[in-house]
Parts: sequence; structure tokens; C-alpha cells
Amino acid sequence: MAQSGHQGSHAGSAKSWLAVSIILIGFTFGGVALTLGPNWLFVWIGVGICAVGGLLALAFDIFSDVIVDAPREVPVQEHHSPFEHRSITS
Repeated sequence: MAQSGHQGSHAGSAKSWLAVSIILIGFTFGGVALTLGPNWLFVWIGVGICAVGGLLALAFDIFSDVIVDAPREVPVQEHHSPFEHRSITS
């Protein structure tokens, strides 16, 4: 199988994780501020942090980190559920 520039890793690059981490921090900050009051100033600060993370994600082009694997061939196995209605034929 041909290896890509990522050597087959699904981990993504550090800059992509930085953008995602900033978005997660903003979401968490805003969510906590929303439940504690709600404190609308801190909610909007969280929204702003998420927006900064989103802009970084666009600038870093984080969707280019996606690794597309070759299709996998998984054999189909026959199985029956205990709730399945099977007719008994003689």
C-alpha cells in the first residue's frame, strides 16, 4: 500500500490540533459561563475564542489532514437475533 506524507497516521498535524484545542477551550469556557448565571460577557468571550479557533482552522486548512484509506473488504457473517422471527419448516 502506498504511504502518504503522514506515513499512514490518522493523528493529524500539530497545527490542526492547536486550532481544534482553541475551539474546544472557547466552547468549554462559554458553556461554563452559560451555566453559571448565565454570565453573558463570558459567553460571548467564549464565542469569540471559538471564532478565533475557526479562523485558525481555515488558515491551517485542517481538512487536508484527512487520510483516505483503501477500502476494506470485511467478510459478511451470518448471525441471528434472538428477537428475529424465523419460520420453522419441516
